[in-house]
Amino acid sequence: MRKGKGASAPARAPGETAPGGAALPLAHRVTLNDIAAHAGVSRATVSLVLRKSPLVKEDTRQRIDQAMADLGYVYNRRAANLRSGASRTIGLVLCEIITPNYSQFTAGIDDVLDAESYVGFITNTAEDAARQKRVLVRMQEHGVDGIVLVPAEETRADALEEAHCGGLPCVLAQRRVEGFPADYVGPDYAAGMELVTEHLIGLGHRHIGFIGGVRRIAPLSERLSGFRKALRRHKLKIGPIVPCPVLDRSSGYAAARDLFAQDNPPTALVCYNDIVAFGVMLALTERGLEPGRDVAVVGCDDVAEAGLHRPALTTFTTDPRVVGREAAKLLLRRIENPSRPPEQIIVPPRLIIRQSCGSAGPARALAHTTRPAPAVAATEAPKARRPRRPSPHALKGSAGT
Repeated sequence: MRKGKGASAPARAPGETAPGGAALPLAHRVTLNDIAAHAGVSRATVSLVLRKSPLVKEDTRQRIDQAMADLGYVYNRRAANLRSGASRTIGLVLCEIITPNYSQFTAGIDDVLDAESYVGFITNTAEDAARQKRVLVRMQEHGVDGIVLVPAEETRADALEEAHCGGLPCVLAQRRVEGFPADYVGPDYAAGMELVTEHLIGLGHRHIGFIGGVRRIAPLSERLSGFRKALRRHKLKIGPIVPCPVLDRSSGYAAARDLFAQDNPPTALVCYNDIVAFGVMLALTERGLEPGRDVAVVGCDDVAEAGLHRPALTTFTTDPRVVGREAAKLLLRRIENPSRPPEQIIVPPRLIIRQSCGSAGPARALAHTTRPAPAVAATEAPKARRPRRPSPHALKGSAGT
């Protein structure tokens, strides 16, 4: 067996003749000259195609692509990155990874990175600010070109600066960090909460409570801002605000159970997110109350289960995949032009009206809304059907943004 220069071998049998008639030794590393000879073009033209230059005609590009496929050529991205000083890798630092919201957010980022020939590294801080600091340093040690960060609870601007995130292109997503001058992309939580609260008021509810959230994350204050704004606009008293230590079904269940054990409970509940709302509806059902008839319940995020739940949940969408795409695009623009001023992109909410919102008062039939929502609303026709009692295992699951 003959050995040529190089360490790797293309997937060809010994002595096999490559298209074009040239015999390639088994251990021959395919070069740009080989591709050029196979395609009948110059080496410089092959190089332009690899760099995705617009100067090459489409038919020539296709011929070179076919030559690379025929010869089994794989572009050495690492060598090219060393020459250019860029790794074409992006760090994605999430505060947690099990939520449907964040899986869609990650998919949106990957949509853009794949189209632009970037690769993403995903890490989870588990809502731990100290762990987040370590992760940010490690991302830089691995030479990422930039970072998309969903900050952990209690993240401070000075902590991000200490982790040198201030010197690396960085986009904050989903959660703001006060005092940290970075690009930001996120949903308009305040407008979304205002939408669902206005919808409840339009159905006749005057005693409306809020369930969920912890005081250490920015999205809670944004949600409460929209909730309170709608109530104040109509000169209504702000109902009970019940915090949840964890944004999951169990916490929503416990909060609603305790709230409805008291006198004069609300006729409607605005929940921090859909997952909390599912726990709330389970607690109501176990007390003999039917969500959507006896008590109105609304959520936030429009996770896939929201439309399948019984009753289906009225909510607003935060479009996490759109947020992810916009965050990735913004980061790539920041990498291209590091000196541009910080930019904010706010994704507007959409009201999704389903069966969990009835008119105010006990034992009322489900009400169809007749007034337009303050924003474009995707409406699903209510079904007047009593829901089945959820099983105990329905308490499993968590979510939070």
